[in-house]
Amino acid sequence: MSIVVFGVNHRTGPLALLERVTIADDAIAKTIHGLMSRPNIREAVVLSTCNRTEVYAVAEKFHGAYGDLRDFFCDLGGFSAEELAPHLYSQHDEAAVSHLFEVAAGLDSAVLGESEILGQVRDAWDRSQREGGSLSTLNLLFRHALEVGKRARSETSIGRHTASVSHAAVDMARDSLGSVEGLTVLVVGAGDMGEGVTVALAGAGVGRVLVANRTIGRAQDLADRVAGSVTEFYRLAETLVEADVVVTCTGAGGTVIDHEMVATAMMRRGDRPLFLVDIAVPRDVERSVGDIDGVTLLNLDDLRDWAARGQAQRAAEADAVRSIVIEEVERFAVETTARQAAPLVAQLHAAAEAVRSNEIERMKRRLNSLDDDQRETVEALTKGIVAKLLHDMSVRLKDDAGTPRGERNAAAVRDLFDLR
Repeated sequence: MSIVVFGVNHRTGPLALLERVTIADDAIAKTIHGLMSRPNIREAVVLSTCNRTEVYAVAEKFHGAYGDLRDFFCDLGGFSAEELAPHLYSQHDEAAVSHLFEVAAGLDSAVLGESEILGQVRDAWDRSQREGGSLSTLNLLFRHALEVGKRARSETSIGRHTASVSHAAVDMARDSLGSVEGLTVLVVGAGDMGEGVTVALAGAGVGRVLVANRTIGRAQDLADRVAGSVTEFYRLAETLVEADVVVTCTGAGGTVIDHEMVATAMMRRGDRPLFLVDIAVPRDVERSVGDIDGVTLLNLDDLRDWAARGQAQRAAEADAVRSIVIEEVERFAVETTARQAAPLVAQLHAAAEAVRSNEIERMKRRLNSLDDDQRETVEALTKGIVAKLLHDMSVRLKDDAGTPRGERNAAAVRDLFDLR
């Protein structure tokens, strides 16, 4: 049994490819159940963000899981295996553990050290737990990954500069325009990314913030935080006439601002330019919008190029975080081995004793006629049966601890007896 990760991210594939494998939030549950139905996958967590789509899995057989997950990504994006191969990465066991720890620590992000990824890792794990995809092995792994992410940010300065994609988008706009002070800004999307953008813009001194979202209540809550205003989603075309800067970050899964909408707005704006930053995946803004005179359109590819210029400033901190990751990978290996043996055996015996005790209590009325010696005999007899039933299993768990078979057996025992 192996821990494996398969994925495509901003380093291995262009934005156009990432758009094809992005999984919407409302499709995650179905995706997890689909993965769990495949013969070689025992557990699965799906992490899909603007920078990556990854599947972390516990595989019964690595090569079988490789085929299952390759086919999954091909089906997801409509690729042939040959098309996808140059962009798909896969790692297993220690390398997979290290990869997740680096992701949680912000080392694998487009914006080095960004803070949003840690919450995204937590959300991915929570969703998988709710759907029954994350069991004993991945629960241990993801719990440890969150600890690594927190340690990286508390013990180093990796996240003290531009710490999120949303903040980077605002910084990029400020660099491109010289200043955003006094400008009217429209934020389209009031999710986590929209919240980060809006708060960052307010802190940058913009003159006016407008928030558009399909759910008006969520837009209002966000606008209230920054003394901004709400504009209805159906009024986007009109609002484009007012805004100087537009940042889009919806989860719509397709275009919300098209060429005709912007072209019409530009005719009504006179000579005023329009600056758009689209940080959604899939993209919110039609690509041809950037060809309109007076319009500057930037997307995640531009943001990654911009962010790369500032990564040298954080290189020393990245080295410190990598040292933390190496330490934590070793600690995870030790914990995994220890978890397979004595603590698991103790939990198993405690669970069995609870069942035995409950059954004795349930039969209490029928046992009332027994004298003390007879009750002691029943106690000794039932305890002896439990001990004998668990003996060989306990010995096998201890003997195989630290081996692949021991890992597989420990995970099976935890799942079968619902031990956490």
